Amino acid sequence: MGLLTILKKMREKERELRLLVLGLDNAGKTTLLKRLNGEDVGGTSPTLGFNIKTLEHRGFQLHVWDVGGQSSLRSYWRNYFESTDGLVWVVDSSDRQRLQRLAGATLLVFANKQDLPGALPAGAIRQALDLDSIRSHRWRIQGCSAFTGRDLLPGLDWLLDNIGGRLCPPD
Repeated sequence: MGLLTILKKMREKERELRLLVLGLDNAGKTTLLKRLNGEDVGGTSPTLGFNIKTLEHRGFQLHVWDVGGQSSLRSYWRNYFESTDGLVWVVDSSDRQRLQRLAGATLLVFANKQDLPGALPAGAIRQALDLDSIRSHRWRIQGCSAFTGRDLLPGLDWLLDNIGGRLCPPD
């Protein structure tokens, strides 16, 4: 039995995952994390640095890192990628001007703020970011509202299924 096999079997038993939540400033990353954790989402302020929350979902212990999205902090994002099992990219669906900066975002894309008037639907963001061109990674775009909690769990469920299938394949 190889070292990788042993590590995968240990990981199956632990069922602990490290998730990294990124996106531009004011996309709703902290609101999303607070909503998933059952916290009050009122009065959320910009994240200067990072937040870490541990959540339980579907038998997984999720260590979620929410990293600030201000331009001054983005150069530090690379420091958070090590040992990350999944990446969640949060998009502000009502911020049409900055969508072009997000081209190339992969894996789970939360099209947040769908509860706001004039927000682009997930399909329009899919086209604007040319997500169909991504061939090297599995990806999904999920319309949601972090403020109300609408449609957050389907995205999280997809992410867990994807990571679980990759890291803990059936024997």
